[in-house]
Amino acid sequence: MTPATTSADGSATREATPSELLSVIASRELAGRRTVFAGIGLPTLAASLAHLTVAPSLEIVYESGVCGAHPSHLPETIADAVLITGAEAVLSMPALFGSVLQGGHIDVGFLGAAQIDKWGSLNSSVIGDWHSPTVRLPGSGGANEVMANSREVFVVMRRHDPRSFTERLDFCTSPGPDRALEDGIRPLGAGVTRVITELGILAREGVGEELRLAAVHPGVSVERVREATGWDLAVADTVRTIEPPTDAELRLLRDDVDPDRVYLR
Repeated sequence: MTPATTSADGSATREATPSELLSVIASRELAGRRTVFAGIGLPTLAASLAHLTVAPSLEIVYESGVCGAHPSHLPETIADAVLITGAEAVLSMPALFGSVLQGGHIDVGFLGAAQIDKWGSLNSSVIGDWHSPTVRLPGSGGANEVMANSREVFVVMRRHDPRSFTERLDFCTSPGPDRALEDGIRPLGAGVTRVITELGILAREGVGEELRLAAVHPGVSVERVREATGWDLAVADTVRTIEPPTDAELRLLRDDVDPDRVYLR
C-alpha cells in the first residue's frame, strides 16, 4: 500500500514507498516519548524522523550501548562507529541491559519480527519446525529483554498476511506479558501496544487485551485487514483513517534522514 501524498499547497507529490510509509507512520507514534530503544533499519528511520518532527527531545538508545546518539549520518549496523561520535554515553552491555533496560528507563522499544500473535508475542527465530525449519531467522538478540522491560513496544511489520499475523507462532522468541504471566513471570512493561503495517495500525493498552484494528490507510477496508490476519481480529469501535505522509515528512526522510538510501527502498 503506497498512498499518494500531498504538499502544503495541496498538489500531488511522488507516492511514498512502503519503507517510507511505515517509517513516517511509526515516527508519529513516538510523539511525547522520551527514550526509544531502536533497532537498525525502519526503527532507526522512524526514531530519526521523530527527532526532527514530533519528538525533538527523544533520546535514541542502541543495543551496542550507545545512548543519546547524534550520528552525522545513518548507521549501517548497531556497531557503526558513526554512532559513537557525539553520543551522550557509551555503556557496557551489563550496564545497558542491567541498568537502563531492567531499570525501566526505556519508554518505547522498537522491534521487528517474522510472526506476531494476537497478544503481541513475537517470533524471530524459525519458520516451520524447530528441528527442520523452512527458514532459520536471526533469533532474539536483545529483543527478549526489550519486550520484557520497555514500558511499551512498537512493532513494524513489512508484511501483513495470515502467515505473519498468526493464531499460533511457529516459535515464541519474545513472549508478551500475557504469555510470560502464564509461566509465572511478571514483566515490567505493557508489551506490544502498537503494530504498524502496510494496511494500518493494530493497538492494545496492555496486559489482558488482544490486538485490535485501530486505524487503516486510505483505501484500505476493515474487511481487507481482517482477511489478511490469521486470527479473528477484533476491531475498535471507531477505526480512524491514517493521514498519508506529508510532503514535509517525506522531504525530511529523503533529504535529511536517509539521503544515501541506506534503508529507504
